[in-house]
Amino acid sequence: MEILKNFSLKNYNTFGIEAKAKQFVAVHSTEELQQVLAQHPNEKKFILGGGSNMLLTQDVDALVIHIDLKGKKIIDANDDFVWVEAQAGENWHEFVLWTIEQDFGGLENMSLIPGNVGTTPVQNIGAYGTEIKDTFVSCHAMHIATQEIKSFTNADCHFGYRESIFKNEVKGQFVITSVIFKLTKRNHHINTSYGDITGELAKNGITQPTLKDVSNAVIAIRQSKLPDPKELGNSGSFFKNPILPKADFESIHKKFPEMRFFEVSPTEIKVPAGWLIEQAGFKGKRFGDAGIHKNQALVLVNYGNATGQEIVAVSKNIQETIFNTFGIHIEAEVNII
Repeated sequence: MEILKNFSLKNYNTFGIEAKAKQFVAVHSTEELQQVLAQHPNEKKFILGGGSNMLLTQDVDALVIHIDLKGKKIIDANDDFVWVEAQAGENWHEFVLWTIEQDFGGLENMSLIPGNVGTTPVQNIGAYGTEIKDTFVSCHAMHIATQEIKSFTNADCHFGYRESIFKNEVKGQFVITSVIFKLTKRNHHINTSYGDITGELAKNGITQPTLKDVSNAVIAIRQSKLPDPKELGNSGSFFKNPILPKADFESIHKKFPEMRFFEVSPTEIKVPAGWLIEQAGFKGKRFGDAGIHKNQALVLVNYGNATGQEIVAVSKNIQETIFNTFGIHIEAEVNII
């Protein structure tokens, strides 16, 4: 393993931001990860996965460890279910497509989400009515200070909306090395109720969709709304959808009766951040090389040479305008570094 100095991270973040790592090393096994962590106990460390959920605003004054562990395998199965373990460096979308090829159900609604398997539990990623917590069994994670491997069960992870223990109680303490999912082998739960999936299937004359049909529909919808990071730097949804106490929402809704919303629980209401941003007039706007995508107001983009600071400035402008207009605070989903 070669540790590289003053290493460009432009190709390691989906925003395509030019920033340098003080030191950089890629690890391809738990043994290599253990070795690097043990040999550099006092170095500040920065764990890098697929680079899809971060915005670099400065050079990284740390040892950047790129998690490039590969591999997937079936570890258990019965007539109805299969337990699959995927290493942290596996590309998420490629892994989802592999599960569909095996006719394993549960991940199809999360097709085409950027990033790697190892970071999916951190955010409890989700799309079109499903989240990681729905199929997540456990993950293995290495303690950065001691290099001990610990297993975290679904309950251990304290999953919430784009939340987990890895963003809160144990933030910065562990590196996820592999994730185990429980997927269906038969009697698949085909979930087409969310978003535009039903309409996309109907457009193609599909009335009894397979896992592959649902995945294809999700891919088509995402591609119509979201730019390919290889062509236009972005990190997918930049903001979380705000969840408001019902009483607060009702007073805001009286002022803005056209506001879209979803009931999360009897006491909580989710408001689509994309709708708020669009109503505030930001959709498709450009500020130099930083901007808001023309097809999806939740997506901030780098048109070429935007800096991380310029994209942050756009995001703060959006947040302030939304708060001043609607009295709602929207939080960044992306990690700003």
